[in-house]
Amino acid sequence: MTAHADSKLSYLTSTRTISSWLLTLDHKRIGILYLLTITVFFAIGGIAASMIRLELATPVGDFLQSETYNKTFTLHGVMMIFFFLIPSIPAVLGNFLVPLMIGARDLAFPRLNLFSWYLLIVGASFTVWAVLWGGVDTGWTFYVPYSSVYSNTLVMPAAMGIFITGFSSILTGLNFIVTIHRMRAPGLTWFRLPLFIWAIYATSLLQVLATPVVAVTILLVFMERFMGFAIFDPKNGGDPVLFQHLFWFYSHPAVYIMILPGMGVIPEIIACFSRKRPFGYEFIGFSSFAIAIYGTVVWGHHMFVAGQSAYAATVFSLLSYLVALPSAVKVFNWTATMHKGQISFETPMLYALGFIGLFTIGGLTGLFLGSPGLDVHMHDTYFVVAHFHYVMVGGMVMAYLGGIHFWWPKITGRMYPDGWARLSAILIFVGFNFTFFPQFILGYLGMPRRYHVYEEPFQVLNVMSSAGASVLALGYAFPLTYLLWSLKYGAVAPANPWGAKGLEWTVPSPPTTMNFDTIPIVTEEAYNYEESPFEGPLAPEKVPSHTVALPHASH
Repeated sequence: MTAHADSKLSYLTSTRTISSWLLTLDHKRIGILYLLTITVFFAIGGIAASMIRLELATPVGDFLQSETYNKTFTLHGVMMIFFFLIPSIPAVLGNFLVPLMIGARDLAFPRLNLFSWYLLIVGASFTVWAVLWGGVDTGWTFYVPYSSVYSNTLVMPAAMGIFITGFSSILTGLNFIVTIHRMRAPGLTWFRLPLFIWAIYATSLLQVLATPVVAVTILLVFMERFMGFAIFDPKNGGDPVLFQHLFWFYSHPAVYIMILPGMGVIPEIIACFSRKRPFGYEFIGFSSFAIAIYGTVVWGHHMFVAGQSAYAATVFSLLSYLVALPSAVKVFNWTATMHKGQISFETPMLYALGFIGLFTIGGLTGLFLGSPGLDVHMHDTYFVVAHFHYVMVGGMVMAYLGGIHFWWPKITGRMYPDGWARLSAILIFVGFNFTFFPQFILGYLGMPRRYHVYEEPFQVLNVMSSAGASVLALGYAFPLTYLLWSLKYGAVAPANPWGAKGLEWTVPSPPTTMNFDTIPIVTEEAYNYEESPFEGPLAPEKVPSHTVALPHASH
C-alpha cells in the first residue's frame, strides 16, 4: 500500500491489531491510549471516594478502620491528582488536537510521545502495586517525617511511581513546546492560534520547569528513608518545613497544570455555541501566561500555619490575590463573549457554563484561604477540601468532559445521544454542588479533614454530602455508558457537526492517518463566526459548503 493511499485511511480503521496500537506513533491513537488509561485511574479514584463518603455518612468509624481509611483517602488523592487530573486534558485532548489545530501531521517527536505514555503506565504500575500489597497511609502529599521515617506502609513504591510519571509529564510538555514553535501551518501566526493552544503552551512550560522539583523532593525522601540522610527528620537535625517548601513549589504550579488546559477548552466551546469571536482574545491568551508565572511564586500560602514568618505570610498572601486577577480576566471575557451571542445550549456548552459557575466559587473561596487570618481558622478543615474540589473537579473535570463531548465526533466519527448527554451534565452539576457545598459549612464550623470519626452535630451536612456524591457518581457513569454505545450505534458524524471554526474541523471525522493530504494555508483570523449561525448538530447531508473554510496548498 502506498504512503498516499495509507494517508487516506482513518487512524481508527487502518489496522486493528493490538500491537499496532501499542507500537503506534500516531498522535491521535496515543491520545486515545491516554484516554483509556486515565479513565481506569478515574474509576479507581472514584471508588475510593465512594468508600470515603460511605464512611462519613455516620459519625463513628463503622465502615472503615482508621488505618484503612487513611489508605483509602491516600489512594483517592494519588489516583485523581497524579494519574488523572494532571495528564487528562494535555495527554488526551492535547495529544489528539495540537497537531490538527496547527495544521501539522504529527507531534515533533512521535517516538517520544509514545514513550511518554509507557512511562505513565510504568509509573502507575508501581503505585497500583503499592496499593494492592498493603497501601499507603501518608495522604497524597507524603508529608515528612512521617513518610520518610515513621510510616510502615509502602511509601516508596508509590512515590517511585509518581517520580516516573513526572518524566512522562516533562516529555509531553517538551513535545508540545517544540511542535507549537516549529510546526505551525503557513499563515498561522501566534495571534491566529486557537486559545486552546495558548493554554497548552503555557501548561507545557510549567510541566517542563516545575515537575523536576517534585522529582528531586521524592529522591530526598528516598535518601532519608533508606540511606539514613538527615534531611527532613527534626530528631536528626533535619527540617520538615523544607519538604513543604519543595513540595508546594511544584504542587501549586501543578494546580495550574491541571486547570490551565481546561481554561483552554472553555473558550473553544463558548465561541462556537455563542457564534462569536472570544471577547478580548489577546487578554485571554496572555492571561494563561500570567497564571503560569504567578502560579510559581505563591506556594507559601499552603504554609501559613507551618511556622513561616509573618512577613513571608504577608508577601505570599498578596501574591495569592494577584494570581486571581488573570483568572478573573478569563471569566469576565468568557461571559462577555456570550453577551448578545447566538447561544445554543448543546451538551458541551452546558459543561462550559457549569465550569464557569463552579470555578468561580472555587476561585473566590481561594481568596479566603489566601488570607492568613482566615486560613489559621480554616486550615486543614473541610473548607479546604471543598475549595480544592470546586477548582479541580468542578473546574477541570467539567472542562474535560466538555472537551470530550465537543470533540467526540471528531475523535470517533460518531455522534452521541444528546438527550442523555444533557441529562448527565445537569446531574453532575447538581450532584457536585450537593456533595461539596456542605463541606464549606463543615469546614467553617471546624470539622477537620482526614478524620473518619467526627462529632454528631456534623452528621446532617455529611449525609447531604454523601447523598450528593451518589448523584454525582450517577452523572459520571452516564457518559461512560452512552459514549461507548455511540461507538457502534451513534449516527455517523460529519467533518464539522457544530459548524465550528479551526483547522481540526476541516478534515474528516475521524481524521485520516496523516491528518492533512496537503499542508493547509491559513488566511483568516481565529474564530471568524460572524456569518456562521448555528443550526444544531449537522447530519452528513446537511454539511454546508463553507465547513472547510481554510484553503490548502500542495506540500
